[in-house]
Amino acid sequence: MKCYQLTFAGFLLSALVAKAAETPAAITEMDFLEILVKGGPMMYPLVLMSVVTVVLILLFFLTIRRNAIVSDRFMNTAENMIRKRDYHGLSAYSLRRNECMARITQKTIDFITSNPTSSFENVREVAQAEGSRQAGILTSRINYLADIGSIAPMVGLLGTVIGMIKAFIEIASGEVAGVKQMGLADGVSEALIATAGGLAISIPAFVFYAIFRGRVQKYVSEMEAAATHLMAVLHGQFELQQATTARPAPAQRSRDDYAMPVPSPLTGERPDLHGI
Repeated sequence: MKCYQLTFAGFLLSALVAKAAETPAAITEMDFLEILVKGGPMMYPLVLMSVVTVVLILLFFLTIRRNAIVSDRFMNTAENMIRKRDYHGLSAYSLRRNECMARITQKTIDFITSNPTSSFENVREVAQAEGSRQAGILTSRINYLADIGSIAPMVGLLGTVIGMIKAFIEIASGEVAGVKQMGLADGVSEALIATAGGLAISIPAFVFYAIFRGRVQKYVSEMEAAATHLMAVLHGQFELQQATTARPAPAQRSRDDYAMPVPSPLTGERPDLHGI
């Protein structure tokens, strides 16, 4: 009996050793680049879109700020030049300034100098048209982030579909159930990685789009207020110039007109002063 127990214990020990030998090795960790490679061909456009997104975000942080739209320094200088009617100097100064408000001022002043007889309504229309163009440029810039945020999930979804197709092809090619488990896992992992990549690009793109959209709306409002202020100053100068031009000049009288009348040598009477 004791011999049978030793035999059973030895058999059990050998089975445990064999089971331990058959246990697969520990799963090796993969770095980020290996995960991207596992995502399939759709990861290449996703990586490109992620780089473009980062570049646009950094560029917008540098360009979409108040001093790049309208600055207090430019407004003070422009107002002083308008009051001095130094339109040519203001046009040259606006050309040197890289601001949206400077572009509006330059277009308006160039129109005034090129058409000195135009009415103020025409000047206002030119300023409004250029202001709308500058606001449209600012809005169109940040729309690129919204476009990337919309396209990236679609690219990730395409990668998901491709990965699932590969997985089902592996299932269909297996003769016995469970033979192609690793092939199925590769296809599913490719699908999930592509989806995660698309979402990882889309979410930050939409977040920063919302941030920059708020900035653009704020700065466009400030630009409109600054343009209205400069138009009011220009209108005042127009009215002052028209009043100066319409005022009649005083009649020039000779020295003889102010001389006292002399009595006539014949009659001794002075001429009538009421006719003067």
